[in-house]
Amino acid sequence: MEFFKIRRVIPFMRHALVFNIISLITFLAAVFFLFHKGLHFSVEFTGGMLLEVSYSSAAEVDKIREVLDKAGFKGDVQNFGTSRDVLIRLPVDKEKGSNASTEVMYALAQQAFKGKAVSTIADGEVRVEAEYAQDKSVDDLKSAVEAYGYSGTTIQELVPKKKFLVRVPARQEGKATPEVIAKQMTQTLTILDYDGKLRRVEFVGPQVGEELRDYGVIALVLSATLIVFYLWLRFEWRFGLAAIIANLHDVVIILGCFALFQWEFSLPVLAGVLAVLGYSVNESVVVFDRVRENFRKMRKASVPEVIDSSITAVISRTIITHGCTQAMVTTMLLFGGPALHYFALALTIGICFGIYSSVLVASPLVMWLGVDRSQFIRPPKKERGKDEHEGAVV
Repeated sequence: MEFFKIRRVIPFMRHALVFNIISLITFLAAVFFLFHKGLHFSVEFTGGMLLEVSYSSAAEVDKIREVLDKAGFKGDVQNFGTSRDVLIRLPVDKEKGSNASTEVMYALAQQAFKGKAVSTIADGEVRVEAEYAQDKSVDDLKSAVEAYGYSGTTIQELVPKKKFLVRVPARQEGKATPEVIAKQMTQTLTILDYDGKLRRVEFVGPQVGEELRDYGVIALVLSATLIVFYLWLRFEWRFGLAAIIANLHDVVIILGCFALFQWEFSLPVLAGVLAVLGYSVNESVVVFDRVRENFRKMRKASVPEVIDSSITAVISRTIITHGCTQAMVTTMLLFGGPALHYFALALTIGICFGIYSSVLVASPLVMWLGVDRSQFIRPPKKERGKDEHEGAVV
């Protein structure tokens, strides 16, 4: 299938040196930014906290993200499983520590809390007066505050099902100060009126993040090695080497862009990088297959002429394939929200540079590595018999 057919062969190889100098400069710039700035790793790689919050109706992810940003929690918020479940990823916060989950829920609850909760410290006890818009019971409050294990807690119902007084002795053996107790009780009673329910809290330590980083590097190296091995078996080692140099060129440039602009590098982005590696080599295989075919058809043509003819012949296919793919990726980029934004961004950069490298980097490298017609065409039987006979006489 072709949208158009180019009648005249485009002399790509005439400008091969210029194209590769541009690629080399871009590649070195990407390497410089990688070492100078480094990647901005997400929670999966640096360690942090994962919170799963469930709602009775569809969650407003954008509003949740805005509330957390205002509260000083710079993390990632996305739907998880269904529209009612939300997964919140937060980086490590040494100051908040294990109380970060309570702080997050409190920040979200404050935004939706229609009642009030006021704490005071007097006469050796902490008192929190909580008033709710919706009906509550003493048992509801009791089950909420018992999670901290405070002793001597009493709950008094001031207005039936609406207003309550919680009293906690300010001195608790092995517990925090009265000010901390007051804060915790206020947060707990406020969260009690919140529609979102905390279903799961997980901590990802820095050691796990380092393991994920190592596994990511192993995945890239293993993929590259298998690609070279495959192209070596299907074509010839020069094609495999040229393809992997061109494809790693794409990967490094993607990483360099993420380092330059300090975009968040997460597991979805790593998946996007690996997808680009496979997608780019597919384009290289198409070009190389046409090169091999033209070596057998164009017996009087030179190597640059064969490569130029092969690239020109697949341009229409390249535009159709990459155009359709980029249309889908652009949809994710524009409408996928923050959860898919950097994944789609990595794919967009990879697709653009993948076209460039497969056509204008890999092909010249194959030519410079010494690809020749004799590597694909066996000599006629008479010539082979003559060579063998001469070899026997000698």
